Amino acid sequence: MTDEQWMGAAIALGDRARGTTAPNPNVGCVLVRGDVAVGEGATASGGRPHAEAVALDAAGEAARGATAYVTLEPCAHESRRGPACAPLLVEAGIARLVAALGDPDPRTNGRGFALLLEAGIEVSVGEGDTDAARSLAGFLTRQRLGRPHVTLKLALSIDGKIATGSGESRWITGEEAREDAHRERAKADMILVGRGTLEADQPGLDVRIPGLEGRSPRKAVLTTGKAPEGWASVPSPEAIAGLDDVNDLLVEGGAGAATAFLAADLVDRLIVYRAPILIGEGRAAVGDIGLGSLADAHGRWTHVQARMLGIDRRDVYERIR
Repeated sequence: MTDEQWMGAAIALGDRARGTTAPNPNVGCVLVRGDVAVGEGATASGGRPHAEAVALDAAGEAARGATAYVTLEPCAHESRRGPACAPLLVEAGIARLVAALGDPDPRTNGRGFALLLEAGIEVSVGEGDTDAARSLAGFLTRQRLGRPHVTLKLALSIDGKIATGSGESRWITGEEAREDAHRERAKADMILVGRGTLEADQPGLDVRIPGLEGRSPRKAVLTTGKAPEGWASVPSPEAIAGLDDVNDLLVEGGAGAATAFLAADLVDRLIVYRAPILIGEGRAAVGDIGLGSLADAHGRWTHVQARMLGIDRRDVYERIR
């Protein structure tokens, strides 16, 4: 297998841990000796142990002389919760490190690579960086912008409605699209809806996929009032900066919440599930988001993925910043 393929395996491991590791990053690591994986791991639930420590423990002595494929620069700072990963890799005697991304955390930021280079270990950086950045978007956004990475999910008719005029919205999309939306929930640390959606629908916001029920994220409501028991109250989109233990936030319910986050320019990723139905006079997905002219709407979003889920279409867009 090539470096690209091994890194793809490491990214897949890390992506499975997304939504469980905050505030730590969801890193993946594969240790390869010859052309055989001798150890692999992802950041454990709660953030410790780190992916490298898990992979090294699995490999044992087979790690000596191996190549380590990691999605993020191995940490170099000590913590009360566990040892730094760069010294662990040096001690294990790996021969080569292939990393997708450097760690923007100022406690590491280049120090991990430096420790490995000083020990005579070959270091290569950049393999799989685009896919790794998408997988680690929550942690990276937290480090660079001081807030969670925000995904907005919209389920629409062809004509852009989220409900009929009477408010009926179950179900616009089919079963396959709804199941995919539950997989997105499983990757989030927290899921947020508007107050109107909470009061009208009383949503459970849990993950209803066999085997993933335990991955249901914490629940939040966009309100300046008191949240129900078991829910967090988020008074404004800007207040998400105070959610220190949230890397990935999924905004799922209501035109009001969608409009508020778009108007505040706090949506980083947009998932649109579009059903092949026409509603006509119904409820629009988004209200006034503050655009002064049509020209202001261009150049903000890039389309990164499209696929069919049964009869529905799923499109993913990323904010250009």
